[in-house]
Amino acid sequence: MPALQRDEAQTRAGLLDVRHHSIHLDLTQGEKHFGSRADIRFTVRDGAGDAAPVTTFFEVKPAALLSVTLDGTPLDPALLDDNRFPLTGLAPGDHELRVEARMSYSRTGEGMHRFTDPADGETYVYTQLFMEDVQRVFATFDQPDLKSVFALTVTAPEEWSVLANGVTTHEGGGLWRAAPTPLISTYLVAVAAGPWHSVRTEHAGLPFGIHCRRSLAPHLDADAEEILDLTRRCYDRYRDLFDEPYPFDSYDQAFVPEFNAGAMENPGLVTFRDEFVYRSAVTDTERQTRGMVIAHEMAHMWFGDLVTLRWWDDIWLNESFAEYMGYQVLSEATRFTGAWVDFGAVRKSWGYEADQRPSTH
Repeated sequence: MPALQRDEAQTRAGLLDVRHHSIHLDLTQGEKHFGSRADIRFTVRDGAGDAAPVTTFFEVKPAALLSVTLDGTPLDPALLDDNRFPLTGLAPGDHELRVEARMSYSRTGEGMHRFTDPADGETYVYTQLFMEDVQRVFATFDQPDLKSVFALTVTAPEEWSVLANGVTTHEGGGLWRAAPTPLISTYLVAVAAGPWHSVRTEHAGLPFGIHCRRSLAPHLDADAEEILDLTRRCYDRYRDLFDEPYPFDSYDQAFVPEFNAGAMENPGLVTFRDEFVYRSAVTDTERQTRGMVIAHEMAHMWFGDLVTLRWWDDIWLNESFAEYMGYQVLSEATRFTGAWVDFGAVRKSWGYEADQRPSTH
């Protein structure tokens, strides 16, 4: 089945409002798989389909689809066609969908990535859900303009801690509950679980935290004040520039292993490749690069997360704005006052190179 196309997304967005997901993930089912349950409340709009019953679909990529229930009626899991499950005969009004599945851990950094640290044998998992990899973690109507509230619970090994888009609370027995998100896109949901080493503080009335695997704890601790100070300075500058309150309830930054990108702007839980936790002496240019990535991802909290592209052909604007604001705020609010020199020497030429490729847009 090909990836979702823009015209399909436009059609589905005209039919549905998707307002709430209750997601439960069970991370105690072994080394290969985890449990996933999604309870989705959605509405078929009045007038959708000219009053005829509506047909649409949701997406999921399971190792095994265990059950699908629509408005209390079981549906045959065998109806799943690749990653699409059809929903037919939908009348206008409210509907409830439950999907239970067994999902596979990833070793490619997509979906729910699982890593065992060779230094101490500890295991960590985290999500990377851009662009359609949320389907590897739970069932959903997967497109960026169908925003929803996400209420997440996670069952994890007792010795683990769980991070998510909202503040998490340990309820005992390995059960963690995250505060419900505001309306966000499906690709921005984030979970990171394991025996994290954490450094926590508070700023502007919000909990701030930085996290890494335990074997890197001494290295994170050595740079913790620098990272947190830069984070606070950038946060204050963005809040003043945008004249819009920070839209989430916490700001965590997790430096995760085997990350296949530089960083990801998950609301309230930004993930970074853990090479940014420096293990040895580095140049000030490298520290500036880390600072730039922190500033860039924070810009996305407003432009990308609060305000989100309707379709992927606008991703260039999402990234360009964050790139500009990252350099501007880094140079204004931190000791890296020459950040724009790096932009001219490195990033500008990178942009020229990208614009010469057939993939440019």
